[in-house]
Amino acid sequence: MKRERERPLKCPTCRKAGAWFDGDYGPFCSKRCRLIDLGKWLGGEHVISEPLRLDHFAGFEEGRDDLERG
Repeated sequence: MKRERERPLKCPTCRKAGAWFDGDYGPFCSKRCRLIDLGKWLGGEHVISEPLRLDHFAGFEEGRDDLERG
């Protein structure tokens, strides 16, 4: 499902702006940027700093209901 966005997003790796979720590699602009990010996760540069708790998701379901209603 493709969504239209009001403004372009920046690729998390190279910061180039574009409609990256419309492509095959969203949110990245290319396969290269996606693989660079994966390498950072596997190499330990990116980490989740603490275990997730239920309160981390408190607003998620509320926002999701708003999206489904349109």
